Amino acid sequence: MEKKPSSLAISYLLTFTQFFSIFTINRASAQTAIPIKVGVVLDMDSYRGQMGLNCISIALSDFYATNEYFKTRLVLIERDSKKDVVAAAAAALDLLKNVEVQAIIGPLSSGQAYFIMNLGDKAQVPIITFSATSPSLSSIRNPYFIRAALTDSSQVQAISAVIQAFGWREVVPIYVENEFGEGIIPFLTDALQEVNARIPYRSVIPSLATDDQIVAELCKLMTMQTRVFVVHMLSKFGARLFTIAKQLGMMTEEYVWIITSEMTYEFNLIDPSVLESMLGVIGVKPHIPKTEELDNFTIQYKKKIQLNNPTAFNQDLDIFGLWAYDSAVALALAVEKARVGNATFLKANSSRKSTDLEGLGVSSAGTELIQALSSTTFKGLAGNFQLVDGQLQSPPYQIVNLVGPGARVVGYWTKENGIIRELNFHANRSTHSTSKSNIGSIIWPGDKISPPKGWVVSTKGKKLRIGVPVKQGFSEFLHVAWSPENLTEVEGYCIDVFDAVMKALPYGVPYEYIPFATPDHKSAGSYNDLAYEVYLGNFDAAVGDITIVANRSQYVDFTLPYTESGVSMVVPIKYDKSKNAWVFLKPLTIELWLASLCSFIFIGSLIWILEHRINEDFRGPPWHQVGMIFWFAFSTMVFAHKERVTSNLARFVLIIWFFVVLILTQSYTASLTSTLTVQTLQPTITDVNELIRNNENIGYQNGSFVFGLLKSMNLHESRILAYNSTEELDELFSKGSRNGGIAAAFDEIPYMKLFLAKYCSKYTMVGPTYKTDGFGFIFPIGSSLVPDISRAILNVSESKKMMEIERAWLGDETKCSDSINSFSSNSLGLESFWGLFLMVGIAAGSAFIIYVIKFLYQNRRVIQQPDPESTISRKIIELLRRFNDKDFSSHTFKNMTMDTDGRT
Repeated sequence: MEKKPSSLAISYLLTFTQFFSIFTINRASAQTAIPIKVGVVLDMDSYRGQMGLNCISIALSDFYATNEYFKTRLVLIERDSKKDVVAAAAAALDLLKNVEVQAIIGPLSSGQAYFIMNLGDKAQVPIITFSATSPSLSSIRNPYFIRAALTDSSQVQAISAVIQAFGWREVVPIYVENEFGEGIIPFLTDALQEVNARIPYRSVIPSLATDDQIVAELCKLMTMQTRVFVVHMLSKFGARLFTIAKQLGMMTEEYVWIITSEMTYEFNLIDPSVLESMLGVIGVKPHIPKTEELDNFTIQYKKKIQLNNPTAFNQDLDIFGLWAYDSAVALALAVEKARVGNATFLKANSSRKSTDLEGLGVSSAGTELIQALSSTTFKGLAGNFQLVDGQLQSPPYQIVNLVGPGARVVGYWTKENGIIRELNFHANRSTHSTSKSNIGSIIWPGDKISPPKGWVVSTKGKKLRIGVPVKQGFSEFLHVAWSPENLTEVEGYCIDVFDAVMKALPYGVPYEYIPFATPDHKSAGSYNDLAYEVYLGNFDAAVGDITIVANRSQYVDFTLPYTESGVSMVVPIKYDKSKNAWVFLKPLTIELWLASLCSFIFIGSLIWILEHRINEDFRGPPWHQVGMIFWFAFSTMVFAHKERVTSNLARFVLIIWFFVVLILTQSYTASLTSTLTVQTLQPTITDVNELIRNNENIGYQNGSFVFGLLKSMNLHESRILAYNSTEELDELFSKGSRNGGIAAAFDEIPYMKLFLAKYCSKYTMVGPTYKTDGFGFIFPIGSSLVPDISRAILNVSESKKMMEIERAWLGDETKCSDSINSFSSNSLGLESFWGLFLMVGIAAGSAFIIYVIKFLYQNRRVIQQPDPESTISRKIIELLRRFNDKDFSSHTFKNMTMDTDGRT
């Protein structure tokens, strides 16, 4: 009997038949796919060229293995650029004219790409580079140029953020003199300006420089004060630079080295001995997300390299290989999307030779292909592949620190959040950090953990010529002297402040003081003349007691003021010994007198209400009762009342009231005693109008702008006298206005404080303060030092250093506090006793409410009387009548009745 096949066998047979059918169809589909010729122009004997070609081959193999139904297939046509610009251009021209490729992947370098991208524009063929990173290459000017890599300009914000975080204000870029090196500099300069850092010098090294040339350039940098360097060059050239820098002693604790992404990519290509000399270097590079696809590709790549070249020493991938992989995938997607099939080259009729560029054809599919490439997006091995204006969009950047043989990630930088410690894609995008606290611990050159200052005092730099005025008086602010050897000695408050400010700068600035004086060293021109010397360039700056005024700011720049601003009036003071008949009213203010009077009347009236029905002392004829109210209230002030108080409510109110009265009387007595015994200080003049009205003489400091201010107050010029020192000012005050002296003096507050520190017992400042901007340092218009010195002034002003300088040169202001406060009123005000009056009011109000409630309850029958003829007014009159009657139910009247009966 024949056996039937089992159901399991039938199932396997059907599955195999289906698989074989699909395989046959897919193979037929692959065989019928349209081949699209794509040129590949790379340096075939370089590591990056070989890596790029291998990654492109693997990418297309993987892509078509998973997309077998695609109707197009990329066919690679390889050309070697031989590390030469001309060879690369010739290879591209051959591919475009003779092979008629629809796209070119490559070349590697920015210099080669500069020529090939122009050929691509002419032939309308996309040129896709995965390694030409110079920002000078632009898809805006060359629409058929696609950069499937990050431009070097995308990293400058990350570099400037690190510089801003550590407060470095000067940076020297070191770069190679070629297309790659120079392309980043304009973008780096702009980024540093945004964080208030400047580039004092650009270190440009020839691309074919010898070791001697590198040594000469580094020695030049050693003579400068800046110690923060940004190195932008390829790893091979950079390795030579750092090896020589190590030999010259430039990898010590005072140096900061920041390398761009180009060198950071290729740490694995740098010799380990060179890496040891780069300890402490900081680098930036794009962040590549860790994915399963990336891990699988890395294993696949290493197997391919090992299979093709078993003796290969370095098989590591870098980001350029990932960009090459993504470039091939993007082109394969775009070719399929654009339906590039029988694309042809349209050539103009020409009798010239085949090498003639004018005979280069134009691709019929170029426009559709470049549009498809621009709109292609996918998740690649290097991250999200998305082009904007032909450029790959920037991902977050890693901040790495070279420690030993490898690099350690110490932080990240993103456009949205600035510097962050850990990547968190759900972070709040409204916060942007520039704090170095978000950067992990860094090992700096010299194996130090504290960040370098970034500058040293220059050993060869030009010193700033600081002009200082020569003046006769007020030497505490500025004093210039010459030694017998004709050496200049400059000291004073202004000099100490300037020295402290310059030390507070984040970089060193060498300078020297040069007196602005006549040849005999006796005097100088006006401060306006000194400012004009800075304008002419004879001085680099001017330091002294120079006031910031509008007419000077038209041709020089001032820093922020470092002294208190304003012009004030100083007058002599006198002792006021005169007393008058009404001096006893002075201890209390009018408000307190009125409040006390009202309180006495209120308390007297309340006690009368509480005692009227039960106490014979508070009864009698109307005028007697009114007199009793006032008598009892005011007698409590000296505790002289003789009337008995029988109500507990009245006693409660009086307890509180006696406490208040005691405090008021004691305070009044103390204040009156002080008024009668203490000699009061009074200014001789309190108003400018008084000076004008009495034709008084007025003083001002010789050479000061205050003279113009006084004239604007309608003061006659003949009444304005000049002085040169504090001693001369005191002498003019001593003479008096009628004897050729002065009655008042006007000057800036710093001078007046110095004067009062010496003569605080004789003079004082009065009247309004006229607005000025104080003392400032002068620099030429547009000087880059002005904003930095202004910030340093703020830092010094808020520190103890400024107080120490003021105390050392201008004296201690607290010694004159008594004279300054002597003009304040000694009268006691209501604000000092409102708590007492509130306490009395609460006690009295509570007692009154309780009494009213008790009285109405006792006479409730009057209120509840149902008689319709009993109106509200009659009820009120009846209540008032009962209030006026004696309350015989009270214990006081019961006792009186018992006494009367006993006597009877």
